[in-house]
Amino acid sequence: MAKRVPPRLTSNARALRRDATTDERLLWAHLSAMRPRFTRQLVIGGFIAEFACRSHKLAIEIDGSQHVDNGYDAERTTTLEAAGWQVLRFWNGDVRANVKGVMAAIAAAVALRGATVHFVGPRKRAEPTKDALAGSGYPPRCD
Repeated sequence: MAKRVPPRLTSNARALRRDATTDERLLWAHLSAMRPRFTRQLVIGGFIAEFACRSHKLAIEIDGSQHVDNGYDAERTTTLEAAGWQVLRFWNGDVRANVKGVMAAIAAAVALRGATVHFVGPRKRAEPTKDALAGSGYPPRCD
């Protein structure tokens, strides 16, 4: 039976998703179109990975200057690797300046873990129907 995630970690992960940095949002805009699927702020063994591909045990971290010589990051990486996860780390400046290069490195790592990588188009939100708008408080559309 799987262990339950402690409520404190669940609420921290939710807060991190809600308050994502600009660089995390930029990378997520690209990662969310990648298959196999990635998720944001996944709790793994007492730690929260910024991005993770569950099916191929690949965790991705975006690090800023506060992560230079950080013992906590080394401990987290060691723990995740011991559980069979591969951890990729990128500087936030690299994400900002070269997101396509970062995505190429991620795609290569996913492929090395035995997955076929492909990208889907951007998600399109369905237009709300008149019935859905009827009780929503929004004024009717004038098409």
